[in-house]
Amino acid sequence: MTKRDLVEELLRRHNYCQRRDVETAVNATLRAMVDALRNDDRIEIRGFGTLEVRQRGPREGRNPRTGAPVRVSAKKVPFFRAGKELRQRVNGGRRSAG
Repeated sequence: MTKRDLVEELLRRHNYCQRRDVETAVNATLRAMVDALRNDDRIEIRGFGTLEVRQRGPREGRNPRTGAPVRVSAKKVPFFRAGKELRQRVNGGRRSAG
């Protein structure tokens, strides 16, 4: 699902909303999430999952073309852990929408 698909789905479910307002809400939500992760905050959405930033240490990788060793520096990476309810729904659970 793309951001455009998300906006379209929200408009379909809430046809009384203006497209401009839905786009603004989606953009503001995503911007707030990025800002929180940039500040090393943890995002928890009950029933959906948790987003957090994890630190990866430096390591030695390989150039896939040549096989030559390449030094990969330490970096921060976003990490998502699905919540129990999301896992159940993806695996065919019958919980009702909240």
